[in-house]
Amino acid sequence: MIKADLAKKIYHADTDWGQVQRQITLSWGQAARISYRNVTMRLGRAMITGAGIVLGIAFLTSVWTAKVAQEGITAYQAQSARVIGGEEAALAPGAEEAEAEERSRAARQTWLVVMSLLVSAVGITNSMLMSVTERFREIGTMKCLGALDEFIVRLFLIESVVLGLLGSIVGALIGHGIMMLVYVMKERGVAAMMNWPEMLMYMGIALLIGTILSLVAAVPPAMRAAKMPPAAALQTEV
Repeated sequence: MIKADLAKKIYHADTDWGQVQRQITLSWGQAARISYRNVTMRLGRAMITGAGIVLGIAFLTSVWTAKVAQEGITAYQAQSARVIGGEEAALAPGAEEAEAEERSRAARQTWLVVMSLLVSAVGITNSMLMSVTERFREIGTMKCLGALDEFIVRLFLIESVVLGLLGSIVGALIGHGIMMLVYVMKERGVAAMMNWPEMLMYMGIALLIGTILSLVAAVPPAMRAAKMPPAAALQTEV
């Protein structure tokens, strides 16, 4: 690929610049194939970057799994009490204290969700920032070979989406699996008590959060790197 302004100095004056521009730009499909090769060639580094995403999403999913599991257990116990003791069981001594404790638990769960979202955002953002920043020299080499700014940005956006999605899937499965194991040891049959549509919704939200955060975190450094002069990018120390 050759930059259009440089190409004008090299090619003949009668050159069809529209055709040259089409030749030196790459489609999203071509960029995706190059991104895939980059990830496979840098598998070790990609796994390190993905680890930050996995940990953030695993923490978030574990909190949501605990929330759904505890709600299922509480609902099951309340239903069992009504079946055994009738409607009067809801008015039995200690019922108000149990309700107050449930409200307190719900408040703690909300706080944990907020904190886990913040931890996930910080971890994922840091991982993607380092992933792009450490490759400034590689970007400088691509620019020396004539890579267009938009191609470099496109390349890193695709890589960030792939890493974000895969890391989020693995993190969601790990977080959910660990917390389910904890609750199975605590309360047998907890899986049957849980609201699975709600759980699947939370896992889907976790995947979306991980992917979007990875994409957003990669945009500023990728745009900065794409606009850097090749010499400056090659001299960058990370």
